[in-house]
Amino acid sequence: MMDIAKTHARRHTAALIYAARALRDFADGFVALLLPVYLAARGMSVFEIGVVATLALAGSALTTIAIGMVAGRFGERALLIAAAGLMTATGFAFAFASWTAPLFLIACVGTINPSAGNVSIFVPLEHALIANHAEGRARTTVFARYSLIGALAAAVGSLAAAAPEAMRPWGIGELMALQAMFALYALIGAAGGALYALIPREEASGPRQRTAPLTRSRARVTKLAALFSIDAFAGGFAVQSLMALWLFEKFGMSLAAAGTFFLAAGLLGALSQPAAAWLSHRIGLVNTMVWTHVPASVALIAAAVSPTLETALALLLVRALLSQMDVPARASYVMAVVESEERPAAASFTAVPRSLAAAASPALAGALFAAGYVALPFIICGVLKIAYDFALLAMFRNVKPPEEAAS
Repeated sequence: MMDIAKTHARRHTAALIYAARALRDFADGFVALLLPVYLAARGMSVFEIGVVATLALAGSALTTIAIGMVAGRFGERALLIAAAGLMTATGFAFAFASWTAPLFLIACVGTINPSAGNVSIFVPLEHALIANHAEGRARTTVFARYSLIGALAAAVGSLAAAAPEAMRPWGIGELMALQAMFALYALIGAAGGALYALIPREEASGPRQRTAPLTRSRARVTKLAALFSIDAFAGGFAVQSLMALWLFEKFGMSLAAAGTFFLAAGLLGALSQPAAAWLSHRIGLVNTMVWTHVPASVALIAAAVSPTLETALALLLVRALLSQMDVPARASYVMAVVESEERPAAASFTAVPRSLAAAASPALAGALFAAGYVALPFIICGVLKIAYDFALLAMFRNVKPPEEAAS
């Protein structure tokens, strides 16, 4: 009976995390597209928009570091509730700031996510909570489900970015409509906090030692964090906000059309998540990460130099289909190759350098945009990601998770 109750509690916790992830990624999906439009409407330049994106990513990294320092005292459940409260405050602050200068500070200390992806203070905490729900090959399936739900929600959120244009016939101005969307972001943060509050306290605490530092896995996690940082730094050159800005400026794409495109791209990325679990069962987690990522990066480079909108969008859809298949594989791999009591620390230590690295590149991309080199950020992104993939393959192809070593 105790085992049945424990299993039920874990499933209940997983369901709550999935629901909170869906709400948060829906909000991130429309904010990533609306952020450059809103900041431009507030009078910011392209370079300043890139700085805001950098500050947002840097702030996420610093907050994650702080969470790692106090996680042993407060636990994942309490910190997730606090993070949801910060999301609510961030949305309202962005919506109702009376002048533009405070937006730089709000971006740094808040939860605005310009990438509509996994660069988030929530993700390491959620990973630590759900990692013990399954072992072996089932673990990758759990993370694939987690990623699938987030990707689907983000795709729908991208479509919701067209809401400000839909409000025009009602006499609502662009700036007011954009402010309403940031207020909606704040309300979604509050709803996520309510879901986290329903997580059972005993399930959040778990049987493991919460303050266990990295010991036997330290060298391995350090290498993975360094490699993941290269990947994240590269990805910062092509965050969704900057890609949307590129489509707006180079091809004159409308906000509604961009929302539809990012919906399609998000759906393709979502549908690839279960395929990633299936593929990893056959060729391994590291091979799945590498051999889906490389062609995605080639597609991005080709899209950057495409002369027509149709060709660029087709190549970007190919990238969308392949580029996110490494996400559940990466999460599962990190949790598999460290000791179980080290999982929370491993999740944090691999996430923080990623966030710091990702924070540096959007401002550089904004500077390149402002200088007229609109294709160069995406080319840099693709080249660096390919270098990361082959470095990961060289360093970790022989470091097998238990289920692959056993087989």
